[in-house]
Amino acid sequence: MINRLIKNEQDYDMALSRIEQLMDAKSGTAEMDELELLTALVEMYEERYFPISPPDPIDAIKFRMEQLGLGQKDMVPFIGTKSKVSEVLNGKRTLTLAMMRSLNKGLGISAEVLLKEPGANFPDEMQDMEWSRFPVVEMARRCWIPEVDDLKEKDEELMRGFIAQAGGLETVSTVFF
Repeated sequence: MINRLIKNEQDYDMALSRIEQLMDAKSGTAEMDELELLTALVEMYEERYFPISPPDPIDAIKFRMEQLGLGQKDMVPFIGTKSKVSEVLNGKRTLTLAMMRSLNKGLGISAEVLLKEPGANFPDEMQDMEWSRFPVVEMARRCWIPEVDDLKEKDEELMRGFIAQAGGLETVSTVFF
């Protein structure tokens, strides 16, 4: 019985062998308790020494498309025009928050993967905001927000960043909303 942390490859191999022996253990037995302990120890060791990095958002989209038998034309409702779909899938255009939300809702791709951030969720506040009504072109010209390609498409991201820099939603909402 292994009753200590797995600290090296030899301990890891021994734990895996023992887990294999215990796979048919009955519930409520000492063998089942040992199996549960060993699997927890193996998980801890693997998380530390064999971390699994999250998939790239574009790879996740392509994988989901393949799973569902979808082509590029089927992605238009989620991403936009055919040319946008092509540019996104070829890495020439970045995903916007609106695209990510649509892909999350329509294809079930997690926010974590799309946002490239473990445990991430899409912002809940101000979802009904008409982001396109903000004068992002003028704001970029005045250097209030970064000058980026396709300003109009990234209006939500840019304005959320601007609001965060201005002290957050609580501060801005009392002045503007």
